[in-house]
Amino acid sequence: MGNATPSKTWTWHQGTWHEGNPAIIGPATHGMWMSSTVFDGARRIKGKTPDLKPHCARVIRSAQFMGLEPKITVGEILELVAEGLTKFDPDVALYIKPIIYGETGFLAPDADSAQFVLCINESALPDAITTGFTAQKSSFRRPSPESAPTEAKASCLYPNVGRAVNEAKGNGFDTGVMLDPIGHVAEFSYANLFFAKDGTVYTPAINGTFLNGLTRQRVIQLLKDDGVTVVEKAIKYSELQEADEIFGTGNFYKVAPCVKLDDRNLQPGPITKHAQNLYWTFSEAS
Repeated sequence: MGNATPSKTWTWHQGTWHEGNPAIIGPATHGMWMSSTVFDGARRIKGKTPDLKPHCARVIRSAQFMGLEPKITVGEILELVAEGLTKFDPDVALYIKPIIYGETGFLAPDADSAQFVLCINESALPDAITTGFTAQKSSFRRPSPESAPTEAKASCLYPNVGRAVNEAKGNGFDTGVMLDPIGHVAEFSYANLFFAKDGTVYTPAINGTFLNGLTRQRVIQLLKDDGVTVVEKAIKYSELQEADEIFGTGNFYKVAPCVKLDDRNLQPGPITKHAQNLYWTFSEAS
């Protein structure tokens, strides 16, 4: 077994459940030294697992983008998740993380060496859902699809996320607002970005530089179904500076308000609160 983890964790690998953080890769594993690793993240909240199936489907697509051919199916992942959930108290909030990595290869991974891991751990929803988070314009940008595997939820993309977060925290903020290679707003460091102006919701159009998040897609559809106008377009940073309210979506906190952008304080507005209420109503019905 590996080092202790900060919360109760169960990990499935090659037919066996391990408690904690098992040692399953070594220095010669392609996923470690050449970064052919992808993952996804879903949540169990109040006994519900909203959008679990598309999360499981996306990890397989991500692996295929990286040149891997996983032998596991979406249905098999769902069965393993159901099995893993029984190892936890039914009321505790969980993070569900399927992972696929290449075992062998040199520069590119051997496609048929794809290995599957499922890691489930206790993970409370963050306070940011109610208290909000702060953000600053980041000096780091999202890569173009020609320079990085942006269509995959690939682990190799996250050091760039990490340095944007470290920069923000070093300046007293929680996260960054990252631009794309040509200077339009892409997203927060690790969450999709929305803002409201005069009753209309705006969010950056998908342009290949950041993931079209599953929670993003869900919130857009919920808002539209409720009669809220949502516009996906290229967004200038100056538009954020003039927004009535700003919020983020992602698996970590689902929907949370941005309460400060650079030196401007904001309040969780009515559209942000409405988006939150719509999402939690959907989640409870899942």
